[in-house]
Formats: sequence, C-alpha cells, structure tokens
Amino acid sequence: MKKRTFLPFLPLFILFFTACEKQEPAGEYYEVAVPITQPISEFRASVKIQEPRVITEAGKIYSYKDYVFVNDKYQGVHVIDNRDPYAPKKIRYINIPRNLDIAVKNDMLYADSGMDLVVFDISSIENIKQVERVKDVFSNNNFNIPSEAMFVDDMDFDPAQEVILGYSIEKRRIEMTDEPYFLDSAELANGNGNSTGTGGSLARFKIVSDYLYVVDRQNISVFDIAALSQPQKVFEDYVGWDVETIFNQDDHLFLGSTTGMYIYSIENPETPSFVSMIRHVLGCDPVVVKDDIAYVTVRGGNLCGQQQSELMVIDVADKSNPQTLKTYVMENPYGLGVREDQLFICDGDAGLKIYNTINTPDLTMTDHFEDINTYDIIPLEETLLMIGDNILRQYNYKNNEINLISTFNLN
Repeated sequence: MKKRTFLPFLPLFILFFTACEKQEPAGEYYEVAVPITQPISEFRASVKIQEPRVITEAGKIYSYKDYVFVNDKYQGVHVIDNRDPYAPKKIRYINIPRNLDIAVKNDMLYADSGMDLVVFDISSIENIKQVERVKDVFSNNNFNIPSEAMFVDDMDFDPAQEVILGYSIEKRRIEMTDEPYFLDSAELANGNGNSTGTGGSLARFKIVSDYLYVVDRQNISVFDIAALSQPQKVFEDYVGWDVETIFNQDDHLFLGSTTGMYIYSIENPETPSFVSMIRHVLGCDPVVVKDDIAYVTVRGGNLCGQQQSELMVIDVADKSNPQTLKTYVMENPYGLGVREDQLFICDGDAGLKIYNTINTPDLTMTDHFEDINTYDIIPLEETLLMIGDNILRQYNYKNNEINLISTFNLN
C-alpha cells in the first residue's frame, strides 16, 4: 500500500513508501505521526461556554476592555477578569477545538476553530453566546505535528468528513524512493467610534476598521465585519510558505514568516496588495512596527530553521524597499512589543529584555527580567501584559521604570 508522508522540517517534500504484509520490508525505522480524527459534525458541536478550568498550555494573549483572553493551545480560550490587575481571576472558559487566535470588536469575539470562523457575543461576559459559525473559510489541515515525527501518514484522512485533532506516534520501517515528489502551492492550500482589542506580535488575526485580516500558513484572508455578527469572507490570496504573524500600521500590513517579512498595502481594504518582502535566515518571525522602523525577532535552533536567533532592525520608510539596519544576537525569542521609546522582547528562557529605542538602530538594554520564561507580550497604555510557562505577569510603567505588579498562575 502506498502512503503519503510529510517532512515537517522540509514541508515541501512528500515521500512515498511501500509496506508489505508478508515479508519484512527493507528500510529503517522512523517516527510516524498518525492523525487522530473526529467527524466534522461532532467537532462543530463541541464549542461550549464553561466554568473556569486549569490551563493545559498557554498560547497567545489578547486584551479587551477590562479582560484578558489567554489561548489554551488548540483547545480554547480562558477569560480573565482584570479590573483589578493586582488580583486577576479566571471567570469563564470557551471550549473551541483547534483554536489559536482571537480578535474582538464592539463586544464580538472572532475565533478560529480549525477550518471555521466562530463568532461570540461577549457583551455580557457572564453570559457569552455563540452567534455565528462561518464554515470552511480556512484550510482543514492541522500543522501541530509532533516535533519527534519524521513523517506524517495522512493517507486515510478525509478532509471532507473529518477534522484532525492531533497525532499519535508510531514507529515504522520505511523505505525511501530515490526521487522526492514536490508538492506545489495549490496542493498545500486547501476605526472611528469602534472598540477593538489588542493582540500581541504573535497574532494571526488583526482588525482594522470594518475588516478582519487573517493569515493562515500560506494565505491572507479578509472578512468584512461591518455587520458584526455576520462576517463575510471577501478575499483570499496566496502569500508564501509558513506565514505566521500579522501587524498593522496605518494602511499597511506586515506579515512575518519563516523566510522573511512581507509588506502589504490595504489602501483598498478589501483587497490587500503585495508591496515588498525582505528575506532573513530561516526562523520563526513575529514583527512590530513603530514609525519607520520594524523590529523582527527570528528564532532558530528548532523546526523553524537555522541555529542562530536574532533581532533585526529594519528601515521601512520606503515600503517598497525595506532595508536591514542592524541585527542583535538573541537566545530564543518569541513575541515582542514596542511602545514609545521602549522595545520589549520575550527571549524565551532568557527572560524579558527591555531596550531603549531612541537612538535606533543602536539599541540600549535598560532592564532584564531574568529567570522567567517568556512567550507573548502586549504593551498597553499603563500596563504590560506578558505570558510564559502558563503564568500571566503584569508590569506597570512608572518614571521610565518597569515594575512587577502581579503574577497569576493559570494552572
């Protein structure tokens, strides 16, 4: 039987192997990821509003009014009452399978759930309601492949009937053919008076005026949300491989990918148009922008790409011709944020690093919170929100100093 396999660290390669039941096949043993699936009807029926629960793995954070929303990777969203930042508390859990991102406008929360976009009314935080589900607007793929897997066997997966919830690992003997099969991009893809929330640099959702922009691995999608509870998909375009994050400044979107930073114009908000791209070494890549400077962290040393990790300072005054001004060595960076003359970098196990940007591209480290794990960060007007190791930390700005005001364990 011929099976399709996939190399997670070389995502464009598909290799074939043959298994024989009656005799010991040639080849070597490899770890193979086998999809764990669920019928689509059951998957869509599993969205529920529940009482607070222990978090499994904290992902991205999002701030809206007096609340903080913390993604529980691929499972749902924890709602935290932050009216008293010295004593935050969990008040609700929204079970959303295959969720990674949210965005909020005027009390409507938009969340991905696998291939669908789900809309919730959060005008009463004690009585959150699902009001819409826009079906089949994203690819029905699950890229959360275990890092130890060398191959994925999804030959029996039917995306028209099933959803991949995760993977089990099997050890199999595999014989490689001499010639790889190259998978093309078509096969890989299957305002004013408004109240919107704030996401971190790792976000894939971004609301600008009456539009929700979503990046989804290879594509950028646009939803018209003028009718808040009834989003309409109005545009989709292929960007490139492994697009991960989105950031907005004025009439431009900045997209981070494992190969570089893309700049798109949204002068026509319904149809973003490509302006330019600047390449960097292979690595996971969020981006934030202030004035004419983009700050990009590139994380290597894993499936994202090469070994080195760095911070790039890029001049984007000319959007059609961005230029790298300077790079700084980092340990293991994830999210970052910028506010006024301060740049905040979540450098993984190396902690939170704070730089003065007044002499950009020459940055000066002004503070370093060590011995903590850092993942995603949001600099708000008066406070700094940061997540890492399932802990929400909050800091305040005072006389150019950053001071910890609370530590909230989500476990």
